[in-house]
Amino acid sequence: MAFWWPLLVLAAAYALCRLLLFLIPPTVPSIEVDAADVLAKEDSFIYIPRKGKAAQTDKVQCYEPATMKYLGYFPALTPDEVKEHVAQARKAQKIWAKSSFKQRRQFLRILLKYILEHQDLICEVSSRDTGKTMVDASLGEIMTTCEKINWLLDEGEKWLKPEYRSTGRSMLHKRAKVEFYPLGVIGAIVSWNYPFHNVFNPMLAAVFSGNAAVIKVSEHATWSGCFYFRIIQAALSAVGAPENLVHIITGFAETGQALVSSVDKIIFVGSPGVGKMIMQKASETLIPVTLELGGKDSFIVCEDVDLPNVVQVAIRAALQSSGQNCAGAERFYVHNDIYSAFVSQVVKIVKSICVGPPLSGRYDMGAICMIEHSEKLQNLVNDAIDKGAEIAVRGSFGNLGEDAVDQFFPPTVLVNVNHTMKIMQEETFGPILPIMKFSSDEEAIKLANDSKFGLGCAVFSGNQKRAIKIASQLHCGVAAINDFASSYMCQSLPFGGVKDSGFGRFAGVEGLRACCLVKAVVEDRFWPYIKTMIPKPIQYPVSEHGFEFQELLVETLYGYSVWDRLRSLVNLVKMITEQNSTPAPGTRMKKRR
Repeated sequence: MAFWWPLLVLAAAYALCRLLLFLIPPTVPSIEVDAADVLAKEDSFIYIPRKGKAAQTDKVQCYEPATMKYLGYFPALTPDEVKEHVAQARKAQKIWAKSSFKQRRQFLRILLKYILEHQDLICEVSSRDTGKTMVDASLGEIMTTCEKINWLLDEGEKWLKPEYRSTGRSMLHKRAKVEFYPLGVIGAIVSWNYPFHNVFNPMLAAVFSGNAAVIKVSEHATWSGCFYFRIIQAALSAVGAPENLVHIITGFAETGQALVSSVDKIIFVGSPGVGKMIMQKASETLIPVTLELGGKDSFIVCEDVDLPNVVQVAIRAALQSSGQNCAGAERFYVHNDIYSAFVSQVVKIVKSICVGPPLSGRYDMGAICMIEHSEKLQNLVNDAIDKGAEIAVRGSFGNLGEDAVDQFFPPTVLVNVNHTMKIMQEETFGPILPIMKFSSDEEAIKLANDSKFGLGCAVFSGNQKRAIKIASQLHCGVAAINDFASSYMCQSLPFGGVKDSGFGRFAGVEGLRACCLVKAVVEDRFWPYIKTMIPKPIQYPVSEHGFEFQELLVETLYGYSVWDRLRSLVNLVKMITEQNSTPAPGTRMKKRR
């Protein structure tokens, strides 16, 4: 007992110290971010945007899609201006690459503190720029970003430290490891659906792994993206990071193309068509590319589910942010036995959903961000009706101004749908629930895989093993069992798809290390006592017995049985011994077996 007592005391003291460190938060300074111009809510004029390429001038015009009130403009940067931004970032990155993980964690803590203390401001800015509700902004912008920051704080350093690997039989005297170094300047071209998170997501991974970041925000969410940039700048300044480490650039296609040509890696979030152009441009400089493209996620409901709960999840999955949800569920497959009950409950809830300007009252849904998108949604509905579908219910509008009617689309439930309809094949990005029947698990799997997209899926069943079995046969990159999109809240997991949904991953260990130069390193395990030496039979000039030596060496290392390897080892030692004894000229050694 006398021997164990000191060890127990030390263990208790260590546990107490860890508990105190957990209970006592680190000192994190507050930052000041100028938001006076953003908070100003005086009446501004109604802006009528141009459509299509006619809108692409030398300025990015910004307005509130829910009210059409003008927010201002930002410059559409030229290729030369983009290259200058990247050059500045590259210079700053060379300094930041030498920063400690302690400094990088402090940067994250400062960001987290600001986010927690200014949730309403961040959500309001997102709401004004994209038309989403405050609740949707909190779910999609705040929670996801906070979760990513916390994961990086808890595990980021661990996954960027050298990782030791097995050496195999032939290199037992060596140590093998993988080292992770910053790539340089990470470029990102992000979409408008989550303006806060889509900026912070690539920036956090890039900066924490020692890179600089240059991010082109969408022309449909430029106003908010430029404000969120102020938060990043203030936090970087607070930890003494070099100026110009992170840049936000604004513009249209030309701006994005120039960015792809200038950086060391590109992350793109957008449509498959633009993703293909990004790949083509990136091929000119052979930089790595991560593409997170379209989705047509399947939502499969088996007959043994808790129906009321699943109905609520289904509606949230389809209607969140007026269809601005990333990886949103767009195809609903419900078992024959509960189809009518499922539709009935969905209709009851959707009928009560009210759509309106999200900051002017208590509305369940806000506006569509892009002015021409509501027309596309209606065309998809019309195509389905022409082919036999029926509208089961539509939500209602709140108090809309005449100038903003085109920016809203009511939540719409379609029944009697099938795969000949565009609504079941094309990415919708809107608040539409097309519900289709299935009679067996095999049929549900076949329907879900009948798509050019492969981003995510959700499978619901009272039998978890059954749901897992179905999900395992779906050709997609993300799966949720008895839930929807929960995998993205697990920031240790990679996110991305297959087929027209893109390739590569962001988030998780894979996404973090994708921002790195991955270097394989082999070193002597027992240096300087055991060093690499070329065996005498294969030294130059190569001995006449060189190949025989190699045969024995291969058999010694990889023989089928232990006895085969031992026998070859004995013969190998004999050969080396005889070689060292230098046989008389003209003699030939007998081959051993």
